[in-house]
Amino acid sequence: MITIQYAIIGGTGVYDSGVASIQKTVNTEYGKVEVDIAEVEGTSMVFLARHGKEHGIPPHRINYRANLKALQEFGVKQLIATVAVGSLNPDFPTGSLVLISDFLDMTKQRPLTFFEGGSEEVKHVNMNDPYCVNLRKHLTEAAKLHDIQFKGNAVYICTEGPRFETEAEIRMMRKWGADVVGMTSVPEVVLAKELGLCYASVGFVVNMATGMESGPIQLESIGDMLARNKEKVNKMFLDIFSKTLDQQNCGCADSIVCL
Repeated sequence: MITIQYAIIGGTGVYDSGVASIQKTVNTEYGKVEVDIAEVEGTSMVFLARHGKEHGIPPHRINYRANLKALQEFGVKQLIATVAVGSLNPDFPTGSLVLISDFLDMTKQRPLTFFEGGSEEVKHVNMNDPYCVNLRKHLTEAAKLHDIQFKGNAVYICTEGPRFETEAEIRMMRKWGADVVGMTSVPEVVLAKELGLCYASVGFVVNMATGMESGPIQLESIGDMLARNKEKVNKMFLDIFSKTLDQQNCGCADSIVCL
């Protein structure tokens, strides 16, 4: 298998990289994964649609371990993901973009780790800077060049889905310090860290969370917002990957603690 350093995981509304690509099936110990391989200005990258090309996989049924293992098998070291989020912070209105900086986990029944014990020694993963500081720096710099404005760094709280959150849950989450809510960043960010990958995530604020404004969440507006932003965000990612990136300015490759 060819070695590819860079990858994008596209969330809701982002189902391709926007450039010509070939499809490949990767067999992992956790299951099969469909990916696209693309080349941009001489640099190869892997694109993976988290929910599938037809958005047919709900958040609680995504095979996160297979997805991350497939990327590791290509030799991926730098990974950028998109996530559609609801906002709990009035400073992050619908239509804005945020850079995910930390997370809270409210998932219930997903496999959360590759470390299942057995014959291996017990391993833990350091969660200091779960979203790579180096990649986040590159995203901040590239955003300026592509006329993209990040409203700020955001704490992401992950729920099980596929239902949206109740008004009472949102009140609780705000007290905990969450800025945005979604259903997919965990365990994805954790698994990436366990594999020693640099992982960053851009949040598309597609709605205000339940109770933050009057009326129900409008799915039509979610689609419109994603369509407006995905092309320029993809171009920003590709621009970052056209540069030479390494893992010398972060601790992502050395996050495992063995006791």
